[in-house]
Amino acid sequence: MADPSSYRPKPGEIPDSPGVYRFRDEHRRVIYVGKAKSLRQRLANYFQDLAGLHPRTRSMVTTAASVEWTVVSTEVEALQLEYSWIKEYDPRFNVKYRDDKSYPYLAVTMSEEYPRVQVMRGHKKKGVRYFGPYAHAWAIRDTVDLLLRVFPVRTCSAGVFKNAARTGRPCLLGYIGKCSAPCVDRVSAEEHRELAEEFCDFMTGRTNTYIRRLERQMGEAAEEMEYERAARLRDDIEALKKAMEKNAVVLADATDADLIAVAEDELEAAVQIFHVRGGRVRGQRGWVTDKVEEITTGALVEHALQQLYGEETGDAVPKEVLVPALPDPVEPVQEWLAGRRGSGVSLRVPQRGDKKALMETVQRNAQQALVLHKTKRASDLTTRSRALEEIADALDLDSAPLRIECYDISHLQGDDVVASMVVFEDGLARKSEYRRFQIKGFAGQDDVRSMHEVITRRFRRYLAEKEKTGEWTDGEDADNAGNGELTSTNTLTEDDGRPKKFAYPPQLVVVDGGAPQVAAAQRALDDLGIDDIAVCGLAKRLEEVWLPGDDDPVVLPRTSEGLYLLQRVRDEAHRFAITYQRAKRSKRFRSSPLDDVPGLGDTRRQALLKHFGSLKKLRSATIDQICEVPGIGRKTAETIAAALAQAAPAAPAVNTATGEIMEEEPGTMGSSGEPVRTGAPDERRGQET
Repeated sequence: MADPSSYRPKPGEIPDSPGVYRFRDEHRRVIYVGKAKSLRQRLANYFQDLAGLHPRTRSMVTTAASVEWTVVSTEVEALQLEYSWIKEYDPRFNVKYRDDKSYPYLAVTMSEEYPRVQVMRGHKKKGVRYFGPYAHAWAIRDTVDLLLRVFPVRTCSAGVFKNAARTGRPCLLGYIGKCSAPCVDRVSAEEHRELAEEFCDFMTGRTNTYIRRLERQMGEAAEEMEYERAARLRDDIEALKKAMEKNAVVLADATDADLIAVAEDELEAAVQIFHVRGGRVRGQRGWVTDKVEEITTGALVEHALQQLYGEETGDAVPKEVLVPALPDPVEPVQEWLAGRRGSGVSLRVPQRGDKKALMETVQRNAQQALVLHKTKRASDLTTRSRALEEIADALDLDSAPLRIECYDISHLQGDDVVASMVVFEDGLARKSEYRRFQIKGFAGQDDVRSMHEVITRRFRRYLAEKEKTGEWTDGEDADNAGNGELTSTNTLTEDDGRPKKFAYPPQLVVVDGGAPQVAAAQRALDDLGIDDIAVCGLAKRLEEVWLPGDDDPVVLPRTSEGLYLLQRVRDEAHRFAITYQRAKRSKRFRSSPLDDVPGLGDTRRQALLKHFGSLKKLRSATIDQICEVPGIGRKTAETIAAALAQAAPAAPAVNTATGEIMEEEPGTMGSSGEPVRTGAPDERRGQET
């Protein structure tokens, strides 16, 4: 681990101008590329006290061994150079988008003497016009089949084209009129290229021009009594209209725009793009990325714009780009996009109307893509097996942990302290065995004491159930040899033939936290005499794995499937805990009488409660005293007094932080004024334990 002060530039060396900087590690590999309006101010942020840095930024600067920079004239040049360097060096700490699947494109090879229409995947090539991407290749072929009636462009491979030219006989499409057969000189190269350009114009959204032209030609043919030609033109018009119907109108006619939406969590982000041309959705694509640096939604959008338009020019960059959040600053990005297009580009967040409604659809697609990505990654058997093996190797376990239990503590400023226990077996969640705990002691914000209590209660039940049902061990008998199933040496006690849930011991206990929480969990197991269950903790931010008694954490690679599984287990425990905590908190509150006062918003409600201290004192106040509160006039004060007079006289206590009323149950307050929880909790599925 390098000390950033060892390679910090001397004062005055860094210019106060726009530029791009690169951090390199000890092997001279570029690990991060960034841009700045002022290099001096931006780089100074990296060389402050490490404790003040975001954990991922701290990891980057301690991995680096040197920093260098290049001065440019404008922020737009900095944006362009940053994109070029990211493509060249592929830095590990930069955001890297990857397609969530391989999308097919409709491509026209305009660089060839006789342009060809075909389906293409993978990297884009120079001299090729691309349309899409499409969700399925068959959708492209259906569209092309309809359009070839009007634009009979070559679709055959180079080998078929050469063979037809050699024999002087066109392929089947040439005979049925769906190819102009340039291979046998039915049309010249110039005439065929003109057909290809018209095909491209139609695909870019200029549809009405061709339909009106064909309708005019059909009318002229009918007037001249050339009915066969008129019928053929009629069929061509129907084919074009049918091809257009495959893409529903979503925006006003002639609207060209790309809509970009982002769905993200602490670890990953998914980006979805809808390409709208001529008011119709012409294509859709998506990316996913690991968030390996501290980054905002606006910065994710900026990186997406770089990847989407970094190699595009002209009409491939639309007039309008709609995003969920604007990059900061937005002006250089807009200027860069305008330079790629050759004219102005509007980059904005839709606020109302059809565009906002379509953006919500794109956002839903992004959210579903993120969920699908996580589900696919978690459901693959080979991936799960590799993840469990990586965890076993990293934690030095004797075998893969087929059952993992994870615990998390949740509270609101020390109130309503609860805990959760989630169970993963063979890398998959077993929600039927989730448990939630209400902390009995007054642990407050002391997560360490709370963790000790939860682990103690859970495994005390395990020991009690083990005495009743017998010793539960990894199966090694003839029927279950090596498969890791749980087998009993005693009679099962449940009616359905299964053991009681707490009789199952995990091979690994994961706690949400660092060294203190891990030490508390291990101490609880030691106090109970349990020495055959491994314990580890996963600390947020840096995603470090802590083991009991170790001074340094175990750092798994960011691409490790084992780390990804531990993160999923931890995040699920956090979700389950916070859901229970919010449910408990909501039971203690009901709406305040002040909520029904017309014209009294949150700000003035808070001002009233802050001035009087409680709803009880406010109820006993006179109208003149209420008028003393800033922003409260006499008419409003009279309305408040009338509303409080109509409320029930026996007013419960008010939460002065939120303006909500707290319910109090008789006999639940101790002599110290703190709530006393009574009664034994029920340890059943879906209830607190």
